[in-house]
Amino acid sequence: MEWDNLHELLRSLYDDMMPLAGDMAAVAKGLAGLGALFYVALKVWQALSRAEPIDVFPLLRPFALGLCIMFFPTIVLGTINAVLSPVVTGTHQILEDKVLDLNQLQQQKDQLEYEAMVRNPETAYMVSDEEFDKKLDELGWSPSDVGTMAGMYMDRQAYKIEKAIKDWFRNLLEILFQAAALVIDTIRTFFLIVLSILGPIAFAISVWDGFQSTLTQWITRYVSVYLWLPVSDLFSSMLARIQSLILERDIAMLADPTYIPDTSNTVYIIFMIIGIIGYFTIPTVTGWVIQAGGAGNFTRNVNQAAMKTGNIAGAGAGSTVGNIGGKLMNK
Repeated sequence: MEWDNLHELLRSLYDDMMPLAGDMAAVAKGLAGLGALFYVALKVWQALSRAEPIDVFPLLRPFALGLCIMFFPTIVLGTINAVLSPVVTGTHQILEDKVLDLNQLQQQKDQLEYEAMVRNPETAYMVSDEEFDKKLDELGWSPSDVGTMAGMYMDRQAYKIEKAIKDWFRNLLEILFQAAALVIDTIRTFFLIVLSILGPIAFAISVWDGFQSTLTQWITRYVSVYLWLPVSDLFSSMLARIQSLILERDIAMLADPTYIPDTSNTVYIIFMIIGIIGYFTIPTVTGWVIQAGGAGNFTRNVNQAAMKTGNIAGAGAGSTVGNIGGKLMNK
């Protein structure tokens, strides 16, 4: 299953769980009704005890919240999602455009690197079977030629091993990069489902006098968690754009016939590590857009896990590729 399909699966999971919010409304209506009775009685008793006229407008608040509870999936969730959905759609479109450009540039760079190595007589036989066979045909069977053949086989095999190791680390970091995005999306979906299902309870509790802030906290937390996805798409778009600029620069340098390309992909690996760490800062960045409390410990633990993952990935990739690659090149 592709990574995009997993993200789509989380979207469908959220839609499938939404009817449970309507089922929870039945419990919330009883709690809200009892809270409204005490709320209205307290306000009326206070006005009578002070010999003041009764202010009817504040007494309408429990009834408005009751309507929201009765039609919670439509009025509350439907309205919030309808307002925020264009933001998600816009940022996702930006990401798709950047990733499409990045894939095209990567294919162009790979082709130019192959052509540049084929042009170089010292590296052509390592990447091209035709050049390798042609160079073997030019050699005889003298002891020196046999030694040259053995050296060519060893160099070609060392190049393949080194390339396989680099590709393995690159694939590993790409998996960690995609896994980080999937972790954030999964936690986001879980938070949204919990907030949506228990939303009617939060509205019902806010009817009670002294718990009015529960309504505000629920709305800010829901909006904050909902914005994790567009912030994640913007972060991915930024990384894709940076890599596109690097690829454009490499492509321009490969236009020089004398330029020898660097196939180590060091910059690409560095940005993969940055991306892995950066994904776990998305909850913090979203908190700057809309202030919401209650996720401090989670954010702190996630950031610590991201730093550890980045350190392990960076240390492993740098030490292993550097040591093994250096030994192979020295041979």
